[in-house]
Amino acid sequence: MPARVKGPTDHVVIVGAGYAGLSAALRLAGAGRKVTVIEREAVPGGRSGLLQKDGYSFDTGPSVLTMPSLIQDAFSCVGEDMKDWVELMPVSPLYRAFYADGSQLDVHANTAQMEAEIADKISPEEAAGYARYVDFVTKLYKYEMNDFIDRNIDSPFNLLTPNLARLIALGGFRRLSPKVNQFMKDPRLQKVYSFQAMYAGVSPQQALAIYAVIAYMDSVNGVFFPKGGMHAVPRAMAAAAQKHGVEFKYSTTVSKVDVQNGRAKAVITEDGQRIECDAIILNPDLPVAWRDLLGKTPLNVKRLNYSPSCVTMLVGSSKKYDFAAHHNIHFGQSWDGVFDELIKQKKLMSDPSVLVTIPSLDDPALAPAGKTSYYVLFPTPNLTADIDWTKQTKPYRDHMVEILEQRGYTGFGDAIETEVVTTPLDWKNQGMEQGAPFASAHTFFQTGPFRPRNMAAGIENVVFAGSGTQPGVGVPMVLISGRLAAERIVGPVK
Repeated sequence: MPARVKGPTDHVVIVGAGYAGLSAALRLAGAGRKVTVIEREAVPGGRSGLLQKDGYSFDTGPSVLTMPSLIQDAFSCVGEDMKDWVELMPVSPLYRAFYADGSQLDVHANTAQMEAEIADKISPEEAAGYARYVDFVTKLYKYEMNDFIDRNIDSPFNLLTPNLARLIALGGFRRLSPKVNQFMKDPRLQKVYSFQAMYAGVSPQQALAIYAVIAYMDSVNGVFFPKGGMHAVPRAMAAAAQKHGVEFKYSTTVSKVDVQNGRAKAVITEDGQRIECDAIILNPDLPVAWRDLLGKTPLNVKRLNYSPSCVTMLVGSSKKYDFAAHHNIHFGQSWDGVFDELIKQKKLMSDPSVLVTIPSLDDPALAPAGKTSYYVLFPTPNLTADIDWTKQTKPYRDHMVEILEQRGYTGFGDAIETEVVTTPLDWKNQGMEQGAPFASAHTFFQTGPFRPRNMAAGIENVVFAGSGTQPGVGVPMVLISGRLAAERIVGPVK
């Protein structure tokens, strides 16, 4: 049995109303606990924030939603149906990929449709390779989910299951890039089915093949967009939690956890409130929670390596582009080179691959009538790089606009009516260690049982949730982390 917090657990305080905190709150409420959620912002969502400006509604965090069954799982804990609270629209195509040679490819979740797309745009042989790849990632997901992702792990020995042998036999512990290349020889397909490693903070060349499970989650299982934007999901989760007795204290910042004799007694807020409780779940970035709220940093947390960061541009525009889909990936000519620049050399990409999301395409209400909203993401090094963002922001913003115009968004700069640029320094100021919104990188020794545990060593009733702990980064993983945190308190809830 996985370890549990010790002592009474009648009243649980959750610090942070991000996806993980909300997932934990719903599960704890369903298990009959008194739950108080303390959130420094005026709204729920954490990194999945909402920015309203000049008639536009922008999502400030994740833009890709996969695995809605995990959201439903949280609602089910209090007997609610997700469909009564939030409307999810399937995104089609999942992505539109644009390549340096001028070709493009639509990525579909329906495998027959995708095989036809590949056969038409590339070749029947590559379509057959893709079909074998889908079979591989589907098996990977099946063997990985229950034993490696969806459970609390206390020791590497917990992984010694029949599914570990199956994963090894499948080649799950080889490198992702060569594994993808076994199935698909065309570099365009190799890119579109391995770029997801970036969500885990590592390059496809460095990532383990088990991270192809992220490609399964979107490219096979499907991508969705909530009506009202990504922020509609945390809003709905918070509303359902509130209906079932969870108390929310918004615009309230926790400054420290009062720990006495190895047990947390209360949280102290910046305005001097002392909120006593039996157990605490900390949803802020794990290293920040250790340092700022618990007042220390364990050695394994000090030694963490962080994912690359990114600069995002939220743009309200008078211009629409007919060639673009909801999610667009524009690959540069360079591939191995850009990861080398980002991760090893820690410098800005000379030939960037970029993501352009157009939320108003599927929900026009997110922009004023006749206008378009854009979410543009350029990967960059994190704050361990020697880049002064106080000086670099304006030139890099101009560079981003220039690259977008080169990639087909003609007149993009002149059509901007409103914009917000977020740099690694801004991410740091929002509470993300080293300005890395994708948290600590999923290298081998920062994955699974080697990732920081969700139980605070030396404090018997504090649990972590979010991307900095197990199982890791991305909306699906973070939702699971909230459930795993709750299970440390109440045990598995069926």
